[in-house]
Amino acid sequence: MSDPASEVLEKRLGYRFKASGLLTEALQHRSFVQENPRPGRRDNERLEFLGDAVLALVTSQILMERFPDLLEGDLSRFRAQLVNASHLAHVARNLGLGPALRLGRGEELSGGREKDSILAGAVEALMAAVYLDGGLDAVHEMIENHMTGAAALPPAGGIAADCKSRLQEAFPGSGPDAPLYAVIGETGPGHDKTFTVRVAVGRWTAEGSGRSKKAAEQEAARRLLAQLTGKSKTDRDDAGG
Repeated sequence: MSDPASEVLEKRLGYRFKASGLLTEALQHRSFVQENPRPGRRDNERLEFLGDAVLALVTSQILMERFPDLLEGDLSRFRAQLVNASHLAHVARNLGLGPALRLGRGEELSGGREKDSILAGAVEALMAAVYLDGGLDAVHEMIENHMTGAAALPPAGGIAADCKSRLQEAFPGSGPDAPLYAVIGETGPGHDKTFTVRVAVGRWTAEGSGRSKKAAEQEAARRLLAQLTGKSKTDRDDAGG
């Protein structure tokens, strides 16, 4: 007999397991297996181990495709933001994963369904289960849909927000070389405006558009960073002959 909580999770995930045992294993915490031993029953820690590698690979690919101008260090920092325990727990709550977990009595009583560490580990195990059940394309779709979209990012953070702060870190202070932002255009009706912002740092400028002034500033900052990164590379190449 199927578990109603697991069925709800599959619907939210948008994926139906061919091998239901993989989903069961991904949701079984160590405490449950210890309290309910049975031949062949395993906790989700082996899948968690595999899921860590799967997440690193797929999020790396997605970030490289989405941000072709960013350097390795920035990509590594953004990947770390997506696969840290806090974000994974956030994803788990969005999926409603907690009610589907199989926990031991002690862990249940101590609020294990809401613990970030347990939720994050279960997400890693779940992604490994999808990978083993459906292959790389299936898990890529799951991660793209539930982990790297704007709606899946933690409320207090996000990849886009980093570009403006990076630009400010590179040009601190309030002098002529500090980043200056100006709204240079607005289009659309009042409830659905698109803003265009120009950012200037010395003689360098870039423009960006977005559905809010903040989003437009972030896009302008991203484009200016790409310009400055390209300029630095050109200077190094020229110096090298």
